[in-house]
Amino acid sequence: MARMRAIDAAILILEREGVRCAFGVPGAAINPFYSAMLKRGTIAHYLGRHVEGAVHMAEGYSRATAGNIGLCLATSGPGGTDTITGLYSAWGDSVPLLVVTGQAPVGKLHKEDFQAVDIAAIAAPVTKLAETVMEPAQLPGAFQRAFHVMRSGRPGPVLLDLPIDVQLAEIEFDIDTYEPLPVARPAATREQAEKALDMLAAAERPLIVAGGGVVNADAADLLVQLAELLDVPVVPTLMGWGTIPDDHPLMAGMAGLQTAHRYGNATVLASDFVMGIGNRWANRHTGGLEVYRAGRTFVHIDIEPTQIGRIFTPDFGIVSDARAALERLVEVANERRDAGTLPDRTAWVGECAQRKATLHRRTDFDQVPIKPQRVYQEMNKVFGRDTRYVSNIGLSQIAGAQFLHVYKPRGWIDAGQAGPLGWTVPAALGVCVADPDATVVGISGDYDFQFLIEQLACGAQFKLPFVQLVVNNSYLGLIRQAQRTFEMDYCVQLAFDNVNSPELDGYGVDHVKVAEGLGCKAIRVRDPEELGAAFEKALAMMAEFRVPVVVEVILEKVTNIAMGTELDNVTEFEELADHA
Repeated sequence: MARMRAIDAAILILEREGVRCAFGVPGAAINPFYSAMLKRGTIAHYLGRHVEGAVHMAEGYSRATAGNIGLCLATSGPGGTDTITGLYSAWGDSVPLLVVTGQAPVGKLHKEDFQAVDIAAIAAPVTKLAETVMEPAQLPGAFQRAFHVMRSGRPGPVLLDLPIDVQLAEIEFDIDTYEPLPVARPAATREQAEKALDMLAAAERPLIVAGGGVVNADAADLLVQLAELLDVPVVPTLMGWGTIPDDHPLMAGMAGLQTAHRYGNATVLASDFVMGIGNRWANRHTGGLEVYRAGRTFVHIDIEPTQIGRIFTPDFGIVSDARAALERLVEVANERRDAGTLPDRTAWVGECAQRKATLHRRTDFDQVPIKPQRVYQEMNKVFGRDTRYVSNIGLSQIAGAQFLHVYKPRGWIDAGQAGPLGWTVPAALGVCVADPDATVVGISGDYDFQFLIEQLACGAQFKLPFVQLVVNNSYLGLIRQAQRTFEMDYCVQLAFDNVNSPELDGYGVDHVKVAEGLGCKAIRVRDPEELGAAFEKALAMMAEFRVPVVVEVILEKVTNIAMGTELDNVTEFEELADHA
């Protein structure tokens, strides 16, 4: 066997496990890792402008393509603590992600050494595994176990913390005999599939709810195949959006409190049976459980045993990877089709199609300043079927989900559970790294955009072109809604008179100047008739300059309802949430 530094062995293992790029910020305690990476020259590195931004870039990379595992590197102390938000985001949405942090020497961990913090303990609640490697000889096993844990069962993030002396110590290691540990995923049995389909066959108005687990399992093709065999409509969750194309006859719309379609909500309320696959019955999808569950039978299929019964007790639960379950369900459904025993669903499918054809929200507003509905109408006209939308949280996400069209899995990439402000820009950059030929469009409100805006410089430096939409209403819309419970409208105004940009008329930050200062291109739009041309121009600039292009849209400014003034663009979304 060869003798080498432990950290050199780690790089060899990363190569064998399929890692080809890293996102991070170097520092004293993680510099040995960087030296090993430099020596091998096989792992590309993208320098973040903030460690949280770097971990969100790694997240976007993981989310963009099945099988990807994003790698984020950070130094000790605040470098490690800055990764926690990204780890939480990945953990909440079942995203495989590896964070490697540097650490003070083993002998100084208990002495309050400079930037020595127990990052493994801090990260434990938001990771599948978090550990500080205390012995050099255990470092290869720690990396091997990390990949096994990330990939097995419900995917998720892992943090490995490496004291600097552990990284530098020499060990014996033979990469030629290294093998990744086998991935463990539960699979539905034939008997379980038969029972689930028996229950579905007994229903008159069945639905399939497709969650993010279908995306993670790369099983959208099987989902559509099953829906077509059974002639059963599909309601995707926000994380499962794109598993069935929006224009497919059996795509029945999304349901829920905010990121939903009117026809999707109406169809769920009309159903009498729901089979959830790879979903977790999140509250934004279900709303009040009393209404959501009333009069319906439920089958729940999920890879994680603790998810079955976590929100409510289903009538039948199956612990299975989504792909394995769908393979079994398709097998049984094919046999029943050939035997002529599948029920006729023509009338039910027709009812769902009628709702989908008629229950639409208006989008053709021509007011100046621009109404948000018109923005997404124009986006649908310009951006093609293969566009990858990246979004996060807020009114921009709600409107995007209500009005945009998505046609493929991973065409909508979203921070679903955590929703950390600032996520969109770095995540979009990670998607660009994973799929450099894709058309990537980030969707942010002005506050989300401002949180990690410095990450645009990474896109300019490394030539990662995407279109970043900023819908600017100079207000913290959803936070403001929550404040109404307390009858206040306090500290949520982003607008101010910018002495350097008086043409903004009180909208505050000049996002165009900031984006250009960070090496990107930027366009500002005030007239709805100019939206389509602006999006076309952004695509052309992106192709020509190979940098991010920001399109800022000046929306109608949110007014102060608490003080009795006129209603604003938030109102429709609030009403839909209240009455979903």
